[in-house]
Amino acid sequence: MTRKEFIQKAKKVAKSIMHVNKYLVVLVLGVLLVGFFSDSSVVAHISNMNRMKELRAEIAQHKALTKANLEQIYLMQTDMKVVERVAREQHFMKMDDEDVFVLSDDDPKPQTLTGNETVE
Repeated sequence: MTRKEFIQKAKKVAKSIMHVNKYLVVLVLGVLLVGFFSDSSVVAHISNMNRMKELRAEIAQHKALTKANLEQIYLMQTDMKVVERVAREQHFMKMDDEDVFVLSDDDPKPQTLTGNETVE
């Protein structure tokens, strides 16, 4: 079979495929365009689903935090000892006859010497 005969047969096969299945070709191209290259594509849908999952987890965290804060507010409204404890621990408030020492767990940054510097 020569090259010319092969090209002619290939053209006949392509023509017959397009003639018989032209609707199938258009359908496949349409599905590809709409399914993968549009704004509402499969890829966009999957990324939106992942984002929704993240947002739902964030909502659950905020609900738990809100519940804890509401419990703290209720305790502070009913018990003055809780108000005093919160004032001392979180706002470093003190009574008039007290001294408060704030201790830090932070490690100081080590001072490094470079060249001819000295630490005093």
